[in-house]
Amino acid sequence: MLHAVPSSTESTPDETTHRLLASSNRQRLSPRRTAGDFDVELEQETSIRRLERRFVESERAAVRAEAKSTPAEPAGFANWFTSLNATGSGQNDALFPWLAQHAEREALSWFLDQELAQVSQFADLVAFTQVSLPTGPKLELARTLWDELAQHATHEYPSMPSAAVRRPNPLTDVVWESLALGNLMTALATARHYAYQSLGALGAFELTSTIHLRFVRAGLVRVGLSDERAERYLSQVKSDAQPASAWLHRVLLPLIANDSTLAPVIAEGALLRLRAEARCFERYRRELWSSPAGVARFEYADESSTPMSGEPTPKSTTTAPPVPAFRPVKWREVHRPKL
Repeated sequence: MLHAVPSSTESTPDETTHRLLASSNRQRLSPRRTAGDFDVELEQETSIRRLERRFVESERAAVRAEAKSTPAEPAGFANWFTSLNATGSGQNDALFPWLAQHAEREALSWFLDQELAQVSQFADLVAFTQVSLPTGPKLELARTLWDELAQHATHEYPSMPSAAVRRPNPLTDVVWESLALGNLMTALATARHYAYQSLGALGAFELTSTIHLRFVRAGLVRVGLSDERAERYLSQVKSDAQPASAWLHRVLLPLIANDSTLAPVIAEGALLRLRAEARCFERYRRELWSSPAGVARFEYADESSTPMSGEPTPKSTTTAPPVPAFRPVKWREVHRPKL
């Protein structure tokens, strides 16, 4: 059902870039006793940081115009930000109802590998981002950090690997689009000149992750997949909207009220996150929907006249059968017991 992730000999420039950045970030952010050959590592680090900056600046260029149109006063920004839950890139993607209702165990397992492949976890990104922020936002980030550490400490991979726990290899098992999302979030959080973009990106995650969680949880329950990876994924996502509201009203809006020129910068970070996520979802669909029979069987409820983001479009041709198309639908809430 799943395509193999391309090997390094067939890598595209994007894939090569993000596997290199992911490997570098893992090494750079891991505790070590010594620096090794400092001069050599410094040269390598300089080269990697230039590569990282080219990537981030290219991503920023793609969202800059939209970010500049963001309302600069707090009330308007709040309305714009909360609307991203419905209108942002990657939202209402047909991938998630499919995961909830039709994905097989293998597909859900592969999806977990992709989502858990990011270099840094949310708590680490918050910890990097909060450095030297004003007291009010810093305190809210500290509360978020503490909640993350207290809630998720028991959901890491066991210290000793077992046959029941398969750790994905980012060099062979993970698509570059997933690595790119992790690389983006790491770059924003660890470079102080991207600190405000990082706040926007983290806020977008808090805002949009809840509804994705509901669909993924439904699929995991349906196929009976409840291993450590599933628990770790579910633990990373909040089950209600309170964290996103607190992030908006205690972190983002106070900063914008004090300096309205930060509104487009914070908005840029949110848009960057959603754009990178949408790229992941598109790649996931290409991999998971590689079976025409599986695509043709997919249908779910609630009619609508508006096609969903990423919905396959029939192709008109006389030499090949048409590509199976989905019936246009809206999302619906999925109520399933928690794992």
